[in-house]
Amino acid sequence: MSYTVKLVAGLIGTALLLTFVGGLSYSISKGFAGFYGGLPFMLIVIGVGAMAVYDFWDECVRKK
Repeated sequence: MSYTVKLVAGLIGTALLLTFVGGLSYSISKGFAGFYGGLPFMLIVIGVGAMAVYDFWDECVRKK
């Protein structure tokens, strides 16, 4: 696969993942659980998001 296709596909996939889990975390924190009820899930989402961004950088951006 070419570098450009890999870069664009990885960027779109990572952006969709971060948008989905970020919105889910936001709705849980603003909904019935409240901020402190949604805090553990928010921390998990931040960790997963950081891992997803690092994996995108490692697989698509960094030249090996």
